[in-house]
Amino acid sequence: MTGSKVFEELWTVICDRAENPPEKSYVADILNHRKGVDKSLEKVGEEAVEFIIAAKNSEYEAKVGEAADLIFHTFLAMRAAGIELSDVMAELESRRR
Repeated sequence: MTGSKVFEELWTVICDRAENPPEKSYVADILNHRKGVDKSLEKVGEEAVEFIIAAKNSEYEAKVGEAADLIFHTFLAMRAAGIELSDVMAELESRRR
């Protein structure tokens, strides 16, 4: 599966859990937290710090895991902030020139 397909699938799952929250869902818990968008933004901050520390000090697998966590939580924050993945992908594409 290509990177963009993985991102699209992950985005679909996040949106589905936001719109149809299962009883036990980490995604739904973050998106429906009493702090609102702030909770997802806090998680991005936490994961960014963990990625930075891993990138400087850890084994390759830990770096990959922390990078994945940061991307995942960034997607959650995008959803919480009303940002569409397609718009971000289009912006990135426009910068490739």
